[in-house]
Amino acid sequence: MSAVELAQEAVKNKVKDFISSNERVLDEVVNMIIQHKRSLEVDFNDVLLFDKELADLIVERPKQTLPIADSAVREVVEEKDPETARRLRRFYFRVKGSPYAIPLRRLRSEYIGRLIRVEGIVTRQTPPKHFLYRALYRCTQCGYELELVQELEKHVEPPPRCPKCGATKSFMLVTELSQYIDWQKLIVQERPEELPPGQLPRSIEVILLDDQVDTVKPGDIVSITGVLDLTLSELKRGRPPILSSYLQSIYIESTNKEMIEDITRDDEKKILELARRPDVRDLIVRSIAPSIYGHEEIKEAIACLLFGGNEIVYPDGVRVRGDIHVLLVGDPGTAKSQLLKFVAKVAPRAVYTTGKGSSAAGLTAAVVRDKLTGDFYLEAGALVLADRGVAVIDEIDKMDVKDRVSIHEAMEQQTVSISKAGIVATLNARAAVVAAANPAFGRYLPNRTVAENIDLPVSLLSRFDLIFVVRDEPQEDYDKAVAGHILDLHTGSLPESFKEIIKPDLLRKYIIYARRHVKPQLSEEAKDKIRQFYLEMRRRYQGPGSAIAITARQLEALIRLTIAEAKMRLSPIATAEDAERAIRLYLAFLKSVGIDMESGVVDIDSVMTGVPASRREAYIKLSELIRRLEEAAKGPVKLEVLLDEAEKAGVPRADAQRLVELMIRNGELYTPRPGYVKRING
Repeated sequence: MSAVELAQEAVKNKVKDFISSNERVLDEVVNMIIQHKRSLEVDFNDVLLFDKELADLIVERPKQTLPIADSAVREVVEEKDPETARRLRRFYFRVKGSPYAIPLRRLRSEYIGRLIRVEGIVTRQTPPKHFLYRALYRCTQCGYELELVQELEKHVEPPPRCPKCGATKSFMLVTELSQYIDWQKLIVQERPEELPPGQLPRSIEVILLDDQVDTVKPGDIVSITGVLDLTLSELKRGRPPILSSYLQSIYIESTNKEMIEDITRDDEKKILELARRPDVRDLIVRSIAPSIYGHEEIKEAIACLLFGGNEIVYPDGVRVRGDIHVLLVGDPGTAKSQLLKFVAKVAPRAVYTTGKGSSAAGLTAAVVRDKLTGDFYLEAGALVLADRGVAVIDEIDKMDVKDRVSIHEAMEQQTVSISKAGIVATLNARAAVVAAANPAFGRYLPNRTVAENIDLPVSLLSRFDLIFVVRDEPQEDYDKAVAGHILDLHTGSLPESFKEIIKPDLLRKYIIYARRHVKPQLSEEAKDKIRQFYLEMRRRYQGPGSAIAITARQLEALIRLTIAEAKMRLSPIATAEDAERAIRLYLAFLKSVGIDMESGVVDIDSVMTGVPASRREAYIKLSELIRRLEEAAKGPVKLEVLLDEAEKAGVPRADAQRLVELMIRNGELYTPRPGYVKRING
């Protein structure tokens, strides 16, 4: 036996000793046999405690050591169950963890050939393919057979001449007798929260083999232990010898998306101390963007959004979201973007994007073609990357109309479905959405409905749990306070709002702790409060044609807000007080946007459908009139004629003009040429 073989035998015996001496690992071997699994997953620290020399070999020379460890696992399984060993053939010694835990941005040449651990988010994934592992070649002249073990980066060719009969180029691959391993490539990118400002995210190719294929999907946050290797196929004659690296995965796991940041015992002590304070909710609200003066109701809504409600799956399998969506609409210079930036900074997971700089594919998911292979694969967009976090969309009104439609499904069903280039997939997008929009007319006009003020379709507006209008109206006392607050900030003296707040880092940990450990249930008193409020608002309905004040969608929003209020106190029970605070927030939203300006009645339809009850009759009359005039003219209707006819039918000219504008914005009418309108499906 040669020195190399002796060394290999020594490594194999050490691995066998490690398996037999560790009860947890032995139980894992039994599980492998019962579940017909190929991989024995072991913790690197266990190997280190057993034998430092073996651990060093695994880290420094994994390509030589791990195949020996794989064969040791096979022998152990063979001793316990020869049938399983014969049927599965291949076994793996998968090491979880490494002393080299390297950020993607710090991957350098010193780690090539070593066992390292990286973390990131999966942005792309190829369909599974088949790697030719053992190629069996047969000579077409004499039938001589030759088996060649292939390498990941290089195809090992058979010799040009047959060693038996001397025939040239006579070897042919016998596909049915060759052995294959499933193969898949991922692109893993830096997590959004780790990205330094103004930098492009770095990424690395990861190769998965055999039973690791299809264990993760785009949008998942993964921790990978693997061997950093070089792409040798890039070495070509006459070209500079510059190579790129890839990671061959040894162990991959999808980590829980809210549990990225570790909370120490000291942090937990501080969090529980805060939660015991009777004014903890007011303290949290004060800690939301303290550099911005006022806007307490909006800050409380943002706090509710950060803590979130409970996700519920009904007995029939229907899933109801726990995430709260908030929209801020307002005049320029009212600190909307500042509030959004603060959310992006303090949320445990946040992806910030603006309406103008985002396409539908960039927000949801795209099917991309690989330049080298021509294969199609999925690439996750902002809402998928924000899964289990917050998607912050500034200037949502500046998005293209066709791109906005893509957000609808993500906001209500919390999934992103894609069907392109033969790829049909559904990705998770369980993200809370906080968005800001500017009014369509530059400033918010109080005499118009919210649907007319915001250049957004009502189908999108209705998906927001809370909508707040931020108006800039001169008020002497308020203006004096704002001026003093801003001047204090600019001159370096801390304003009153900074006197007692939770620091952003601790606030983030508090939110993570609450989302991880607290799942409040509604108390009977809270249920009664919400029920009474819902029924009281429904009683205002006076019959056909009158305004509807609340619908079941808002009832669910109220429940989410109540639970979020309880989470802020880290309470397992949502009390009547939590329900009262949620109702107060909801009434602030209604007062802000849900009032029918013409009748003064609370009318949720002004948000849900864009047409308040007082104008619905006129809306129906106008729709009917357009249809009749179109049929008579056998083409587009002249706007002047339409307005004259509307006036004769009892719809004031100004109202008819406004309703025509609303119909054009909602996509029911279009203008084929100036001064004419036509129905889309007319």
